[in-house]
Amino acid sequence: MSTSSERIILTIDDGVAEVRLNRPDKMNALDPAMFDALIETGQQLACEPGLRAVVLSGEGRAFCAGLDMQSMAGLGGGSEGIAAGRLAARTHGISNRPQFACMVWRELPVPVIAAVHGVAFGGGLQVALGADLRYVSADTRMSVMEIKWGLVPDMAGMLLLRGLVRPDRLRELIYSGRIVNAEEACALGLATAVVGDPRATALATARDIANRSPDAIRAAKRLMQVSEDGDGAAILLAESVEQDRLIGGANQREAVIANMEKRAPVFQAAP
Repeated sequence: MSTSSERIILTIDDGVAEVRLNRPDKMNALDPAMFDALIETGQQLACEPGLRAVVLSGEGRAFCAGLDMQSMAGLGGGSEGIAAGRLAARTHGISNRPQFACMVWRELPVPVIAAVHGVAFGGGLQVALGADLRYVSADTRMSVMEIKWGLVPDMAGMLLLRGLVRPDRLRELIYSGRIVNAEEACALGLATAVVGDPRATALATARDIANRSPDAIRAAKRLMQVSEDGDGAAILLAESVEQDRLIGGANQREAVIANMEKRAPVFQAAP
């Protein structure tokens, strides 16, 4: 399956979805159409039967250069073109619209892998932070750049950065807006690994995930979200609840039998 819109190219093959930001002439900068496309694509994938993993990447020279400030300037102020005082309105669960363009990837029930090259600045970095993993090329540069425009991270960055970057280092990144290279991004926790070809590595990882039990993968993602957000009691209870759901299920039994028979497992699609 392959579809495209004004801003996104979407392909789905054997349970692996590839989402490519498609505004290469503007380094995939975020304008209203891109916000709409990110949200609509994420919501579409949330309802996609048989989805196993998602790869998020960008066409052209960069993953995403951040907000298209020229485009946003004419929409009534605010970093996302929303009139002053309107960002506090919750429009998508716990998020507003710009936040949900990043949170939609975190909230998908399957792993999301960002393949980042060129730059991921400001809002572009926050989109990448919505992914479970971030593979970057050696030439990648990243920045929490909002201070350059007299702003703060407001596209879920403060939530998504929690637990990734040590608090004092995060403060330094936010206060300075400085650009970091790929190696430092990994050391800080902004990136997962520096690889020769982020897109190829992300797709290979996604295909590997697609060959695992979809029930267990989805349970693992739910557990990771609890472990990042919950207290000790909630984490321990979630472990038990998820394992109870898995033990004895068709896909769990298939995993055991396939390993014993030394063959590739044939899993049923997750409900």
